Amino acid sequence: MKVNGKPYRTIWLKEGDERVVQVINQLRLPHAFEIADLVSLKDMCNAISNMTVRGAGLIGASAGFGMYLAALQAPDHSFNDFMRQAAADLKATRPTAANLAWAVERMLATIAVGGTPTHMRKLARDAAVAIADEDAEHCRRLGEHGHALIAAVAQSKSGQCVNILTHCNAGWLAFVDFGSATAPIYAAHDAGIPVHVWVDETRPRNQGASLTAWELGQHGVPHTLIADNAGGHLMQHGLVDMVITGTDRVTRNGDVANKIGTYLKALAARDNGVPMYVALPSSTFDFTLGDGVASIPIEERGAEEVRFISGKTQHGDIASVQLCPDTTPARNWSFDVTPARLVTKLICERGLCDASEAAILSLFPQER
Repeated sequence: MKVNGKPYRTIWLKEGDERVVQVINQLRLPHAFEIADLVSLKDMCNAISNMTVRGAGLIGASAGFGMYLAALQAPDHSFNDFMRQAAADLKATRPTAANLAWAVERMLATIAVGGTPTHMRKLARDAAVAIADEDAEHCRRLGEHGHALIAAVAQSKSGQCVNILTHCNAGWLAFVDFGSATAPIYAAHDAGIPVHVWVDETRPRNQGASLTAWELGQHGVPHTLIADNAGGHLMQHGLVDMVITGTDRVTRNGDVANKIGTYLKALAARDNGVPMYVALPSSTFDFTLGDGVASIPIEERGAEEVRFISGKTQHGDIASVQLCPDTTPARNWSFDVTPARLVTKLICERGLCDASEAAILSLFPQER
């Protein structure tokens, strides 16, 4: 995608020095655009944990590049032990996102065939780049499949604007390029279909307000920021044609883990007859799990994310302010699980399918 007219991905090897991984620092958005240099495994673990990088696909790509940075650091005499510990360190950073563990395991399997540490470092570099390239391509392809859904709604409305509600950020900032939930929106917009996006602010970290709104603005897509609790009201009054969200993990039976609050949007959508679509690349499926509510690990982050909020003051300064009384405790579950019965369709690079084990496995027969 483009920032101020210049093409960017969210993560890449630095031109002229491939020992450095560069990322867009999402902690600085939307008020500043900043590139961060990551030069070690520790740098990458910190970037994933503190959400300098975030989002399912980007976490996976970051894990791949994290393993590459670890390979550059690993001593020749204890290379394999170092890499196994690096894998464990990366997996511990964000436990809910399926892409992270998937990428780490793929990296371990790839470098295992190397005969020497030098060869394994080369394999790690190539595999990390391949993971990033595949993520971008899969998002582009799922965007094409989702575009058809938006086009059908536009046709049914005789070309009137299609109103889409999304939650959190599942845009190109959450992947390597294109995004998951936003990929169909960008494809439809670029094809001339009139679309408008209702952007949930997405407490507590406000990824909708700070990230989704920013990238939609960069791409010229009409959008409106709303409070998290406004979605149901909009659906009741016929102002939402479809809901499209991303996801951090989908079980083999179609249960969806996504940013906290997604379940409530799905309930409101079902009550109002609004289709609920979930977009994901295949790396986000977890074919080892069935019941998502019982089995998907739900990350709980620090209470300060609920008790404080960061933003720009009227004087242009970036500041963090406390929202609650000094002694008020808080809890901060980052994800919830939307049961498969509430999902209209899953959208992935292989096509559309129902959120059911039979339908998912029809697209991925190798997982039977």
